[in-house]
Amino acid sequence: MNSPVTSGASSAAEASRKRTAAKKLIERYYFQLTDGCGNHMCENLNCASCQKAPRLDPDEAAARAITLFKAKAKLCVPPCPPVDESTYSADIPNGTDNCMPGASFQRCRRDRQRKSVDSKMDTDTVANERSSKMGGACSKDESSPVVPMDTAKEGGSSQNVLFLDENSLLELIERCKKDQNFSPLIRTLGQVFSSEESLKKSFKRDITKDNLSKEDIRAMEVDEDKDKDSSKEGNGSEEEVIDTKPGVVTVDIESLRRSFAALFKIPEYPFQRAMINALIILSENLEFDFKYGKKQTIDPNLLNIFIIVMEIPMLECPEYLEVALPAFCKAAAHLPPKSQAVLARTWSNYEPERLKEMLSILHQFITLRVIGGQFSRDYFINDEESVIATTKLMKLFYYAILLGGTIEDSSLTDEDPGDVVEPDENLQDFLGGARAPPESKETQKAKEDPLSVELNVRPIDCREPRIPFECFYNEPLSDLLEMDRDFAYYKTDGGKFSFMNYSFILTPAVKAMGLYYDNRIRMYSERRISVLQSIVHGAPPNPYLRLRVKRDHIIDDALVGLEMVAMENPTNLKKQLVVEFEGEQGIDEGGVSKEFFQLVVEEIFNPDFAMFTLNPDTQMYWFNPTSFESDAQFTLIGIILGLAIYNNIILDVHFPMVVYRKLMGKKGTFYDLADWNPSLCKGLQDLLSYQDEDVENAFMLTFRISYKDVFGTVLIHDLKEDGDKILVNQSNKEEFVRLYADFLLNKSIAKQFQAFKRGFQMVTDDSPLKLLFRPEEIELLVCGSKNFDFNALEEATEYDGGYASDTPIIKWFWELVHDFKIEEKRKLLQFTTGSDRVPVGGLSKLKLVIARHGADSDRLPTAHTCFNVLLLPEYSTKEKLEERLLKAINYSKGFGML
Repeated sequence: MNSPVTSGASSAAEASRKRTAAKKLIERYYFQLTDGCGNHMCENLNCASCQKAPRLDPDEAAARAITLFKAKAKLCVPPCPPVDESTYSADIPNGTDNCMPGASFQRCRRDRQRKSVDSKMDTDTVANERSSKMGGACSKDESSPVVPMDTAKEGGSSQNVLFLDENSLLELIERCKKDQNFSPLIRTLGQVFSSEESLKKSFKRDITKDNLSKEDIRAMEVDEDKDKDSSKEGNGSEEEVIDTKPGVVTVDIESLRRSFAALFKIPEYPFQRAMINALIILSENLEFDFKYGKKQTIDPNLLNIFIIVMEIPMLECPEYLEVALPAFCKAAAHLPPKSQAVLARTWSNYEPERLKEMLSILHQFITLRVIGGQFSRDYFINDEESVIATTKLMKLFYYAILLGGTIEDSSLTDEDPGDVVEPDENLQDFLGGARAPPESKETQKAKEDPLSVELNVRPIDCREPRIPFECFYNEPLSDLLEMDRDFAYYKTDGGKFSFMNYSFILTPAVKAMGLYYDNRIRMYSERRISVLQSIVHGAPPNPYLRLRVKRDHIIDDALVGLEMVAMENPTNLKKQLVVEFEGEQGIDEGGVSKEFFQLVVEEIFNPDFAMFTLNPDTQMYWFNPTSFESDAQFTLIGIILGLAIYNNIILDVHFPMVVYRKLMGKKGTFYDLADWNPSLCKGLQDLLSYQDEDVENAFMLTFRISYKDVFGTVLIHDLKEDGDKILVNQSNKEEFVRLYADFLLNKSIAKQFQAFKRGFQMVTDDSPLKLLFRPEEIELLVCGSKNFDFNALEEATEYDGGYASDTPIIKWFWELVHDFKIEEKRKLLQFTTGSDRVPVGGLSKLKLVIARHGADSDRLPTAHTCFNVLLLPEYSTKEKLEERLLKAINYSKGFGML
């Protein structure tokens, strides 16, 4: 589970992003109030362009901007950026009908593209002609340091393609500074950054000096026309997008960064408008070509563009963030998987800090749109195309941190089907013939991420990412997301975009809500099926999974009850659980089930059962390899764990992380020992680190190991045949460590764990658990958070029956609670909610209600645990409240909880 330090750093980063996004929005309101949107027909009274708007001085505008931000007031559509006519005269239509001040620049661009398509003009040719005209003066200027190098043949004609490198850009900057005239620089940047051909040839490194294979070099020298011809011959279709091997990115990144550093040292950035306009033109041309099939093959050098643009230092500034970046993301979202894989591999080599900076830019844009967007039930975040495109681009960085981190060889760490132990006869009888058939290969393939397949890596394969996974959580997006709709889109093939397929961006709390919807829908489905069967067959309806147990025989009763259900029909386990304690009144609306699971867990891990062993150093439980219990009982324990997740109940279980990794299909390895048995892990690490040749004498180890069972009996095992005769030395010490860890974490407990996993999957097999959660998040889902933040609980608490936050007894209550020890706080949670665990997302998710329960009396407080309601009499003194409350929470099992 995430450490408090990591969680704190993640929260701090998210808070910083929120502050930055809020600042940028306030700036937009300010400039709208002072400068206007440029549309003289604007009717927004909070815009200076509106004729009826009052004129404000800077201080008044600043105060008004903050007020508008808090009210989420309307923002005018970003105007078409001002264009330098000397630079872009060839790109502006003669008339102004399609480009009125204040009109959307994207709409203007689409209109021009539509005209070019209607006149059957080639889009690339139009773009190249535009770029040529835009930089015509510069290209003819013999004194210009821009490199007029390659010749690109297209349509039988040839034209010079201008591009930049570090030397030429630095020379141009120095010349402009000397002449005090930056027009040549503005024209050059406008031409290069608006032209695909120019930009993909800019800032390239000399590949002959790199250690590249012949195959990589050949891939970068693919003849695009030849690929187009071969693709047409092979498929007979010109519309299908075919992605050839894109090779490797050829940008000289260090040179590019030095160039941008020099460029953005120029005061006031006189080139900024030209550069933004150029990026918009470039991005929309690329998007148009990708979207409508113009790019039938992906030129390897085309990917250079995406590397160059993401290196622009000012991308996080409002001018770029609001218009240029979303246009660029929309173009990047249309890249095929092979091209995405090349970009991910390139970014995987970046320094962690640089990756965080680039990721932060994407987060800022999403947060800005989320905070400033006007969303409703008719138009919400799943309809926001720019946010969707940015999320898709963020996925490339997600895979980049996987590739750049510590990756395990899946062929060695994935669970081998041949290692699965066949269930014993008791378990076969328990399961009967009702086991669900394995998932078809077609269904499994459909769920695979194409980029994951292309890169041959999965999140579960990454032991330690380049930067923490938590850096990808976007809390404003997660808070705004309507999970019910998003889940519906996830379940609908070919429907709208669902963030569940990009779960890396969602917080565990909102992912838990998605899992909750999936589980509830299955419960309702099972309920309907039960009713229909009762109508058709005349049998009494059985819409719930009912368990009737006695407190003093809770394990036996639970296991027998679940065994009967599983033998009859395992799908009945997916019905809503309803628990009844014999001899006690109460309707299970969730609270009784919570208490049932807590009592079951306490009994399961009781040493008397000897099903699990406890490591005294870590207080973690592990499967007892010499347990006398049958496999059927371990299966039933797995069912209970699955039922807890399925019924949204948090358990007080203490498994090492390797258990959750194994549940997701991985083997335990040496790295997992640190979490379960750190002292053993340290000893093995010392062995691996030992460099002298006297390993045999220093450690005196052989391939025969000893270990203890739950009763303290020493057991012997040979890791290899005749292991006691094989000494551990420098040449075989890594093999010894691997075999040792494999035996302890996999082979010695194979029967017990496979039975446990089988029971777990009987409940969760159809759930999107693996899609949404990593092992660390599954632990959080099962065990809850470790952050007992009662300040957050106080802020989220509601009051009823005449109580309010400023009522004296409520003030006394929170003063007492904040002074409680951690154990007393746990007991209070247990008393009021039925569980002493903190839910995913923190205590603010509990929504506790404190209701008045009469005037002062000697009655103890009571609670409706199903609804998180604390019934509190209005005691006359703080001392009496403390005495009554402590007595209630200390003697609460089966008492005072309804």
